Amino acid sequence: MSRVTLAQWQMLAAVVDHGGFARAAEAIHKSPSTLNHAVHKLEEQLGVEVLEPVGRQVRLTEAGELLLRRARQLLEGAEALEDVAERLGEGLEAEIVLSVDQIFPPDVLARAMEAFSRDYPHVRVQLHESVLNGGVEMLYDGSADLIISGLAAQGFLGEPLVSVRFVAVAHPEHPLHKLERVLDLRDLEQHRQLVVRDSAQRQSLDAGWLKAEQRWTVSHLSTSIDMLERNLGFAWVPETLIEASLASGRLKPLPLSAGGTREAPMQLIHRDRDRAGPATHAMAQHLRDEVAVCPDARRQG
Repeated sequence: MSRVTLAQWQMLAAVVDHGGFARAAEAIHKSPSTLNHAVHKLEEQLGVEVLEPVGRQVRLTEAGELLLRRARQLLEGAEALEDVAERLGEGLEAEIVLSVDQIFPPDVLARAMEAFSRDYPHVRVQLHESVLNGGVEMLYDGSADLIISGLAAQGFLGEPLVSVRFVAVAHPEHPLHKLERVLDLRDLEQHRQLVVRDSAQRQSLDAGWLKAEQRWTVSHLSTSIDMLERNLGFAWVPETLIEASLASGRLKPLPLSAGGTREAPMQLIHRDRDRAGPATHAMAQHLRDEVAVCPDARRQG
């Protein structure tokens, strides 16, 4: 049996986090003497001093810093375990939050959500249409239960879901098409490029070829496509979003000698697969199922 309880570690953490016994006692609704006794008992049981006085305050000793850092991992694990138990006891989630990069095939997403709604008609869904690092940021913030992203999330395990093909396109009357020859990337530098802004608030990312002297940055892929059809620039766009525009001749692929198309592999990432409820798992499965049957989706894995 452990000599030190989780409650003792929690009290030590409170003293450190709140800058002293009095403030910690007020924050966690314990008396200062209770905290003092718990910390001294912890030191006695471990045979190590974890706090030292500095004027009228206390601070962690070097040994205390090491021990508390490891103890916080135990506390987080215990909290996670209790949360899993609570979710199991409560059953179904009332709401799930899904973040999907805008490049993900919209037909696949719509069919997956339709299938989910038949199975879980009373579960609310918050759908965030993200760009680049936006979904990963929500994962780090703990504000999304499930994301689909073209970027890896450090500390999270993703599963390959689908590969999205990007095509360099412009209006048929764009000056690049009027050259009537094979193009290289140097030709593009003299013309306006349309790019979509990263939706992340803190760590935004630039991706793809961005060497054009003129650049317009928009917030949504639909805006970029509308501008392309108005002959206002060129861009690399997911093929699934412009199939109708290509078929009708409103847009035309640029005849690049290299780099005219590229593949963007996408991942399905849970915030915490073990702690996810049945609705979150069901949404993930419907997304997998719809990707598997979609003729335009390039399955990964």
